[in-house]
Amino acid sequence: MKLLIALYFYILATIQLGLLLGVYHYYRSQSTVRPSPYWMGSLVVSILALTTFGTGIVTIEDVSKPEFNFTIANSLFYIAAILQFLFCRSLNRPISRRLKYAFLLSVLIFIPSFEWMRINGTFESRTAIICLITGLFFILQTFQLRSKRKTTPSQQLIYLQYATTAELFFAIGRLSVVIASGFTIRQVEQIPQFLILLTIMQIVMNTLAYIAIGGYWSERIALASAQSQTENEEIKALLIERESLISNLLKANKTAATGALSASIAHELNQPLGASQLNIQFLQKKLSERNLTTEQYQEILAALLADNQRATNIIQSLRSIFSDGKIGVERIDIVGLIESVLKIAKPEIQAQSIQVVLRLESKSFINANRGEIQQVLLNLINNAIQVLGDKALSSRTLQIESRDVPEGIKLLVSDNGGGVPTDAQPHLFELLSSSNKRSGMGLGLWLCHHIVSRHGGHIRYQDAPSGGAEFIVFLPSIQD
Repeated sequence: MKLLIALYFYILATIQLGLLLGVYHYYRSQSTVRPSPYWMGSLVVSILALTTFGTGIVTIEDVSKPEFNFTIANSLFYIAAILQFLFCRSLNRPISRRLKYAFLLSVLIFIPSFEWMRINGTFESRTAIICLITGLFFILQTFQLRSKRKTTPSQQLIYLQYATTAELFFAIGRLSVVIASGFTIRQVEQIPQFLILLTIMQIVMNTLAYIAIGGYWSERIALASAQSQTENEEIKALLIERESLISNLLKANKTAATGALSASIAHELNQPLGASQLNIQFLQKKLSERNLTTEQYQEILAALLADNQRATNIIQSLRSIFSDGKIGVERIDIVGLIESVLKIAKPEIQAQSIQVVLRLESKSFINANRGEIQQVLLNLINNAIQVLGDKALSSRTLQIESRDVPEGIKLLVSDNGGGVPTDAQPHLFELLSSSNKRSGMGLGLWLCHHIVSRHGGHIRYQDAPSGGAEFIVFLPSIQD
């Protein structure tokens, strides 16, 4: 009889242990939703309680005066019941620190109280007390589960509520059998078979409750995974839309940056074309007169080639800016890149009587998208030209520096204009910032920051020693 009852407890403990190991293994394989510590704690304590109780039954002699391990086992059952109730309550609201301390205090009171009943009480009184306490927890759990189901329908919570209701039913049945028994039970063999059946069934329902909680956790993981997949698709669509928007902004910025210089570029381009036209007319005249010497022919041809090369250089510089090249990077000489951008800006620089000071000392190369870095340089130079053109200054200076620094190249673009107002500086690289509009920088600086950042570098602003603005750009260089 003892071994059979103990075997029931061991079997149920093994089932709960299997559930615990399965949950732990599943938990380690995913990080979407963590299992509740109250539920996991309750399951662990319940396994210890079943094992301890089953071991105690094997060695018990007098049921009315059991060994101390029964105090340990019943205390563990009490703690497991508390943790399971806290899990149900946590479904509706966070567990307050006051409630945790209250239950901790109740555990400290329960242990010596049950120990006193173990020594001085009877089997019937102890069973009745345990049935009343667990029944109270089952009632409270049922209310919590009903409240949760009103806001969040769940099939697993329905199963949990059914299992809890069944536990309450069997606890009431055990209490009724104990009250109805008219004699004091001292041996395991004297325990009514019906009482044993009700006890086993109550623990079976408790095991089913843990399984239902595990099912609820799996249900939440499935919902979270589905939601995560939907959110990932939305994020992916937003990222594609963002890249498309940035690409369009880059194209618009190319047009805006070169458009601001268009009049000067057209004037600069007209000069070699006009000179070529005059040389061609002069050549036609000499040929018609048959009065063209070899020296004149060579002189006119050299002038035509020089003017053609001058126009070609301007067109190639513009083409490199407007080229829709791939995002892929290439090995770039930053000094050559600066000089190519200055060819585009040169007409406007000359028109505004701006003196350009170059200190291009860098020897390193960078891996970058040529067109994008050209945009950064063109934006910074164009901003300086606009600021200097709006200022009544005796001398206008644009200074561009490049130097090698550890792991990269530092570029400095500065002017002796008025600089950027202090209140606008913190928001200088923000998109659609009103301070950018007031300072005349607009969208260009945000794009500069975006381009430099995705090339692994950074850009910042500081007041120039000359009293104007100074932008400092760092780009990682190719490491040998």
